Order: sequence, then C-alpha cells, then structure tokens
Amino acid sequence: MDQEKLFAARLLAAQARPYLATALFALHPVASRRVPTMSVDRHWRCYVSPAFVDRTPLAELAGVWVHEVSHLLRDHHGRGDRYAHRRGLDGPGERLRMNIAADCEINDDVYGDGLARPAGAVDPVRLCLPEGRLMEEYLDMFRLGHLTQDWAWLDCGSGADGLERDWDLGPDGAHGLSPQARDAVRFRVAEGIVGQPGDAPAGWLRWAERALHPPLPWRDLLGAAVRAAVGARGAADDYTYGRPSRRSVGLPGVVLPSARRTPPRVGVVIDTSGSVSDAELGSALLEVAAIGRAVGGRRDLVTVVSCDAAAGTVRPLCRAEGISLVGGGGTDLRAGFTAALRARPRPDVLVALTDGQTPWPAHRPPCRTVVGLFARASSGWEDRPPAWARVVTIGTGT
Repeated sequence: MDQEKLFAARLLAAQARPYLATALFALHPVASRRVPTMSVDRHWRCYVSPAFVDRTPLAELAGVWVHEVSHLLRDHHGRGDRYAHRRGLDGPGERLRMNIAADCEINDDVYGDGLARPAGAVDPVRLCLPEGRLMEEYLDMFRLGHLTQDWAWLDCGSGADGLERDWDLGPDGAHGLSPQARDAVRFRVAEGIVGQPGDAPAGWLRWAERALHPPLPWRDLLGAAVRAAVGARGAADDYTYGRPSRRSVGLPGVVLPSARRTPPRVGVVIDTSGSVSDAELGSALLEVAAIGRAVGGRRDLVTVVSCDAAAGTVRPLCRAEGISLVGGGGTDLRAGFTAALRARPRPDVLVALTDGQTPWPAHRPPCRTVVGLFARASSGWEDRPPAWARVVTIGTGT
C-alpha cells in the first residue's frame, strides 16, 4: 500500500479541518484487500484498500479520511445498534440502509472548503431527501430500492452501522482504542469545535454541543469528563518487560520492553460545607464510586478529601459508603485543593464536587481539573468555577 500517499492525504484532511486533527491522527490504518474503499470499526481502526489508494486522487482521499472519522465521532455504530434494537431490525440489508443514512447525515456538509467530494458519494438530494437531518431521521424516510441501487457496494465498516465484519480485528486486536480513549478523543474534538465556532459547519457545531452537553444522566457525563482528562496523559510513559515488545521479533536473542501507560491517579475534593444538602452529599458519594469505575476499578488510585472552610485528611478510596464526610461550616475549597495536591503520589486529575459557593484557587492546578457543580447552585454566585476547569452540572434526582 502507498502509505506515503495515504498519510499525505490525512495531513491534507487535517489542514482542511483542523478541528478534526485529534480524531484523524487517532485512527490507525490497516491495509486490507477485502474492503472496497476505506472502512472503520468501532475500535478506531481504518481498513484501507491498497488499490483504492492507488486510483484515488489525493484531494478525494483526504475527503474520505474525514468521512470515515466522522462516522466514529458521531457514534453511528452505537446509534445504529440502538435503532436496530428499538425497531427489531436485523440483517445486512438493514445495515446497508443505516450506512446510507449515516452517509446522508455526514455528506451534506463535510465536503467543500478544501475537501473534494469523492466520486459516487452518497447525497441526500439524490434520494429526494432534505439536507441537514440525522441518521435516524433519514432511516424513517427511505427504503432500499431503485434510488439506492448504485450504492449496493457501499461498506464503511462496523464503525458506520454497528455490524461486525469478518475482517474486523475486534476488541483484542492490535492498535484499537479503549472506550476511555475514544471518549477522550470525542471530548477534545468537541472542545476544539466550540472553542473556534467560526471554523466549523453548523452540523459539527450541533454535534459538539450534544457531545459536551448530552442528554445523559449526570454521572455518565461526569465519568466521561474524567476519562477524557485521564486520557490527556502520555500514551506510553513507562516500560515493562512483563509483556515483551513486538519489535523483539526483529532482534533474535534480544528482549525489548513494551511501552505502557502509567495508571492515572484521581484526587476528589468533596464540599461538606453547611450549604450542601444531605442529598447532594449522597450524590457525591455515588459519584466517587463512578470515578473509581472510570479509572478501571482501581480504587487504590483514587483519594478523597472532605472540605468546608478547612480540609480534612486525604484518604484512599476503599468503599464509597465508608468515606467519612466531616464539615458543616463555611466554604473554602482552596484548602481542599491544596491538601489533595500534597498527596503523594500527586493526582493526575483533580475532581471537585461542590455547590460552587466557594472561592477558587488563583492559579490553574498542575493537573487536569473537573468540577461537578450541583444543579441547584445559585446562578448569581459570583465565584463561578474558573475557565481552566471542565465544569459538569450534576443533579440530585437522577
């Protein structure tokens, strides 16, 4: 396969759509003669036909890169699975229809402005359908027939419709992304789009707003924010001989260590001031348990400190229901931040669960920070969380 041309096309795609660069470079290409063009699986591998790379102009190839990564960012595989479950759908014909509907969602605004439209790309107009709709809406508007017969060859992979192919490497194959890493990529792309709104089409802006503020239970959302913060660490900042490197195959008699990620540590500061209700404290304890799950169940990597006007003792997480929450006075979470950051080893991610009625540190902490803000916090409170914190509104009734 002409990797130089393939990677040049990816670079061109990143230049044309810089807000998608994180996602584009997270995709791992796999050469395969069993795919018609390019396909993705839900584990962020991109299967590429060498013949397709050879015959496709560079500008069009860049557009295909953006098209395929759009399937993954917009969770078309998960949405396809949920739609099929609700409607009782099954079989390759229905999955082809999902692939076409997903392409209709993507293609109405993905091309132009530096990206050429590939020949034969699905277009909702060719199906006599309106533009700007979601995959689920398109699925309710058409069936397979004479208007779709030109796309019978279409196969963007299990990452587009949820149906696994026999060429998929699966969850245990090489170079796949974990669920935590996938969440991290989506959050970074969404934050980049919202941060530079003038650079993205309306469809991507709508997606970013849903990604950052989805209609999900607050514990799922905060857990995803923690996973995204954890994912910001280096992918390989330690080495182990427990699992030899694949490169050892090329060096007979030499055992090379493989790279591994140092387990992340999370410090949790819980606001126990008098303004926080018992129900909110109960929700905070449930969230601490969710944070433990977000880091792979390693409770030894999570420390907890309660804080009102003064910080309590930093304790490791054994069981959420065993955490002692001491307080009831005024509020100054700066003391809690200081205590959490003095723990050794120092946390990689700091999570504060609070009603927001507190002064905040004057300077950004030396690690990623997530603030879980109780929903009833006064909107007029002047000391809102600072811009360097990732803020998630949490509710007490979910």
